Amino acid sequence: MIDRSIHPNTRVLLDAWQRMSANPTEHAAYGPRAHDHPALLGSLFVLQCEQPDTWTFRTVGDTLTTLLGRDVTDHSFLNLWTGPDRGMTESFIQSVQADGTPGLIRGRGETLTGQRVEVEISLAPLANTEQPDAPPRLLGLYQTLGGEPLLQGRPIWRHRISTLTPPGGQMDAPKLTLVVSND
Repeated sequence: MIDRSIHPNTRVLLDAWQRMSANPTEHAAYGPRAHDHPALLGSLFVLQCEQPDTWTFRTVGDTLTTLLGRDVTDHSFLNLWTGPDRGMTESFIQSVQADGTPGLIRGRGETLTGQRVEVEISLAPLANTEQPDAPPRLLGLYQTLGGEPLLQGRPIWRHRISTLTPPGGQMDAPKLTLVVSND
């Protein structure tokens, strides 16, 4: 993923994901611990692909439930988005899943009465080494970028995309062939 100015909690999550992905057998012993980052826990969620292009919330942290004003467990992640933003989010999720690396959504959450807050949502694929045939899952972090008091306690109902930072992809080293002709 392109390294941009991201929230410190997002950086912690992405660094932890990278360490766990680099050495999945040792992450339990040496990897990040939940108690090291208590501010993250309430904003974490897991998505699972139930059917093609249907990503359902499997688990949702308390902070996210409070911000959305409802428990979204077993509801579609794509239902947070409308219109063209929904299609872009669906394509974005497909690219994260296909590439196997994290991506980032920046946008805003809006209440029904028009209050807005900037949000940053990171999605990272979760490997399931114990059950390789299990449905694909993504680990997500829903991070507000300040301004929660502007919501005046009202729940976020709509989301709009400002920017998408798709997965960076693993690029092979360029292959160069040198041909010399002395003719």
